[in-house]
Amino acid sequence: MKIDYRETTNDLLKRIDIHTQFGSGNIDEWMLNIIDLKPGMKILDVGCGAGKQCFSYHSYLSGKADITGGDVNDELLAQARKENEKRQTDINFIDLNFNQEFPLESNQYDFESCCFAIYYAEEIPFTIREMHRVLKPGGRLFSSGPMPDNKRMFYDVITEATGLEIPPMPGSSRYSTQILDAMKNTFSKVDVHVFENALTFPTIDPFIAYTRASLTEDRKLWNSFFNNKDDFERIMSEITKVAQKRLDKDGKLVMTKVVGGFIATK
Repeated sequence: MKIDYRETTNDLLKRIDIHTQFGSGNIDEWMLNIIDLKPGMKILDVGCGAGKQCFSYHSYLSGKADITGGDVNDELLAQARKENEKRQTDINFIDLNFNQEFPLESNQYDFESCCFAIYYAEEIPFTIREMHRVLKPGGRLFSSGPMPDNKRMFYDVITEATGLEIPPMPGSSRYSTQILDAMKNTFSKVDVHVFENALTFPTIDPFIAYTRASLTEDRKLWNSFFNNKDDFERIMSEITKVAQKRLDKDGKLVMTKVVGGFIATK
């Protein structure tokens, strides 16, 4: 299934910043606690974006690892390389399209991750097999993505404001089903972990900023909602009214992120 979508840098970084400011839990700490990284590992992060996970691994291991990040988005890779130079770290960032054969030799990585990206793969079994191929025997793949109950309040507000049916989201509609099944069919063992993080908004502005970063007109997944810029601003206005009404009633807006973490062993 081809998904006509590519994350924009500003949208991605805005949502990451909002998670950091308003979230009750730390997803990086949760992840690092369950993946059990060791010094000396050779690590690959697929769909690395601007390098967030790579820099987290580097810091956690005090630089004692061989880390590579790969992505198809030139803009995000440029930002990752700029940050790499700024931090004076030695992470290798490469062009990597997970819809094609990885430009990497087989059986070379101890640990591999793909965080909030794998569900955009055109052919999930193919991508999973490529991830499996480049791991050493006994190597592990960690993937993360939204579960079906993810961001329920967010979608409820949009539905109430628009009267429109939410289009199927690649993450919550594919992650705990197609992707988990493909991992189980390819790897010898798969463990499932779940992380819940309540984002609490005491005012309307950060919630609307998050919504804009998720629904902005260049996010092609939401084309059925927006025919032109006027549609976008009109719908955002209706969403703001509904969210403000909820905020006035409850004194806060709480949006719970429900994330699955799958650890597969080759």
